[in-house]
Amino acid sequence: MTEQATGAHHPQPRPRSGGQSAPEHVTGAQSLIRSLEEVGADTVFGIPGGTILPAYDPLMDSTKVRHVLVRHEQGAGHAATGYAQATGKVGVCMATSGPGATNLVTPIADAHMDSVPLVAITGQVASKAIGTDAFQEADIVGITMPITKHSFLVTKAEDIPRAIAQAFHIASTGRPGPVLVDIPKDILQAKTTFSWPPTMDLPGYRPVTKPHAKQIREAAKLITAAKRPVLYVGGGVLKAGATAELKVLAELTGAPVTTTLMALGAFPDGHPQHLGMPGMHGSVAAVTGLQKADLIVALGARFDDRVTGKLDSFAPFAKIVHADIDPAEIGKNRAADVPIVGDAREVIADLIQAVQKEHSEGGQGDYTAWWKDLNRWRETYPLGYDQPADGSLSPQQVIERIGQLAPDGTIFTAGVGQHQMWAAHYIQYEKPATWLNSGGAGTMGYAVPAAMGAKAGAPDRTVWAIDGDGCFQMTNQELTTCALNNIPIKVAIINNGALGMVRQWQTLFYNQRYSNTVLHSGPEADGKQPSAGTRVPDFVKLSEAMGCYAIRCESVDDLDKVIEEANSINDRPVVVDFIVHEDAMVWPMVAAGTSNDEIMAARDVRPDFGDNEDD
Repeated sequence: MTEQATGAHHPQPRPRSGGQSAPEHVTGAQSLIRSLEEVGADTVFGIPGGTILPAYDPLMDSTKVRHVLVRHEQGAGHAATGYAQATGKVGVCMATSGPGATNLVTPIADAHMDSVPLVAITGQVASKAIGTDAFQEADIVGITMPITKHSFLVTKAEDIPRAIAQAFHIASTGRPGPVLVDIPKDILQAKTTFSWPPTMDLPGYRPVTKPHAKQIREAAKLITAAKRPVLYVGGGVLKAGATAELKVLAELTGAPVTTTLMALGAFPDGHPQHLGMPGMHGSVAAVTGLQKADLIVALGARFDDRVTGKLDSFAPFAKIVHADIDPAEIGKNRAADVPIVGDAREVIADLIQAVQKEHSEGGQGDYTAWWKDLNRWRETYPLGYDQPADGSLSPQQVIERIGQLAPDGTIFTAGVGQHQMWAAHYIQYEKPATWLNSGGAGTMGYAVPAAMGAKAGAPDRTVWAIDGDGCFQMTNQELTTCALNNIPIKVAIINNGALGMVRQWQTLFYNQRYSNTVLHSGPEADGKQPSAGTRVPDFVKLSEAMGCYAIRCESVDDLDKVIEEANSINDRPVVVDFIVHEDAMVWPMVAAGTSNDEIMAARDVRPDFGDNEDD
């Protein structure tokens, strides 16, 4: 077993009735399905195989749990993640032993990096065969130990309800994360009794949610005394449901706000205090604001390398207030002057009161000069892009128009690469849970299955997957799942004929030697032919073969018409193959391993920050 105890504000599973249910004589498999019903699981993404097969028989009779039969276990895991991120509930995926279980490793690692509440249920070979290299045996508990919050290998059928109840509690409380429940086939087949609720037995799991009052007071004093503060907001604020409190705190203090890639939508993009996203491809104002700050208030963020750049040069003038539910994150990368362990919602609520008290006692921060600098950087170096000279489609414009024409409340998922960064920059996120992506792991192939899971969890919302032609070829088989299960997602393929982000690095750092990043031609051409997008496979024909409505768009003149057509079709999945210019790049950019002071606003354009270099 593995346990990393970090947790918060979700209730423990409770019985649907009022007390203990009467014991029922069942199989372990029936006990598993009944347990899933009792914890409130309504959707499971999975695919059966020999060792998990006993669980699929009673699943057929359940009226409360919908099973979505995926085409690959990786799709099941990412779909469960998308479901969890869109709904705030625990996502559930299920697979058989051996290769079925190991195909879940990538989405489990992805959920671990991005703190997503996930329960993965796997079948295992019969108890007596464990350790004998039996057919389709894999030590999935051992394999996933570093990438789960906790793992269970169930050895008695009577323990199944407790294992499921504890798995959901651990996954959803505190810093959320994935939990694995591995059940041998003979345990699923064994006779047992079922009653609910089980007795929870987690003696080492006591997450701290309430912050220490002294630390809150110290943080409030620093905020009101600072001249150049920044609120550095991470995904933990979304996980804690603390977006309303964040807006109150920001407006109370008047401090600028940056939201990380995982926190987009936690604070409205259109708010005048929002500087944008920090990091390697962050806005100039957000990156520079952190660099020049004299105080950084980090809320549910972890100072990861994509935000800090070269760590020893990050924010050299700043004191640090670091609030996080996970004490292991505080001081891990950057020492904190005021460490605060607690749930982000409770931390921010207490900070609001403490700052109000400081204000009432005359401790009001004056950030006038700070905002003058920030606004100058914002106005001088705004996000922007050039239209291709040859008249081809600009990928930034495509994504921007998808965002502008999307219905209110649309959920956007993204794969990983250039299209992910453009979607982060050029779509406005005004509300939480409208932007889902793979931030920590950077998992190509995330977008389509995550969109499927989001749409399954929020069927009344429009869901657009913004994908690249490279990412799309990893998991597009789940479009078949969508078509057969009435999950009408919309997919925009930003098709530039290349693995775009890697190609960008080859352009900038490898003398334009495009080794194995060209997708539109064979190795003999080696990128020497101009791209008109990936045509093998033909994404329109491929998508139509999987039961989707598919369109290709190659002209700016057709852009709005095609997007509006896609938005109008809601009885099946829609795929739009946007053929875009291959040389478009993501800017701004901080090269890997360099200081954020070396940010480039565009190619060969280094910002001039005026008189504040010596602050």
